[in-house]
Amino acid sequence: MSRNVNIGIVQMDAKLGDVEANVNKAVKFIKEAAEKGAQIVCLPELFVTGYNLEILENKIVELGLEYYDYIKKELSQAAKDNKVYVIGGFGEKRELAGTLYNSAVLFDDNGDVVGSFAKTHLWALERFYFREGNEYPVFDTKYGKIGIMICYDSGFPESCRSLCLNGAEIVFNPSAWRIQDEDMWDLNNAQRALENVLFTVGVNRVGQEEDLHLFGKSKICNPRGTVIAELPKDEESVTVITIDLDDVNKFRSEIPYLKDRKPFIYNKIVDKN
Repeated sequence: MSRNVNIGIVQMDAKLGDVEANVNKAVKFIKEAAEKGAQIVCLPELFVTGYNLEILENKIVELGLEYYDYIKKELSQAAKDNKVYVIGGFGEKRELAGTLYNSAVLFDDNGDVVGSFAKTHLWALERFYFREGNEYPVFDTKYGKIGIMICYDSGFPESCRSLCLNGAEIVFNPSAWRIQDEDMWDLNNAQRALENVLFTVGVNRVGQEEDLHLFGKSKICNPRGTVIAELPKDEESVTVITIDLDDVNKFRSEIPYLKDRKPFIYNKIVDKN
């Protein structure tokens, strides 16, 4: 029997600094994806505030803290109302008061929080406004084992490999990826899928925030690294793609990268010197 899962990708623009407008738009897009048959819906990185930190500066933290409960409540309700899992990228409160993590929070189809992933490799100015994560959790859901990395994380093979070794079958990659690095976007999503023999789902923002051009081209790559679906550049789009998780075991039997690993000779990879 196949293990088909309908993946909803929300490739959206965001209004810089307008949390309520962005959340309202996302809720409508979640509903649209669900009506198209989605079972898991993924939104881009920091979609609730917009991304350009040269403009937002500390306002991204202030807005994240002020609207935190509102964001969680609205996304939770959207997941529950539409009976879908939702992955939403926004600043997350954890144990230390007054600080945020650049996170993606996973809600189940009852609206409950399953867990979250905090970005482990902060890009450029992000390190001045967010704390970095240090774990690679994998969430066992009714639609398979889900891992998450965020944007710049995908450039580090160790991130996705850690998720793979923790059991992930699908790795979502909510992002705010700039046009200058379009070639890297194409390579990273496909290569992380191939070397770990799993599905990757790259969900990129669109929009122009002054000199920051976020171009979309969200995509799903299969466990052979083949792009099986790609959304257009510079257009908002809500798309649902069906994948078969049985393909993970199928390709792993054909491409024995994981079985043939030799971690006992990879010491230099984790050598801090």
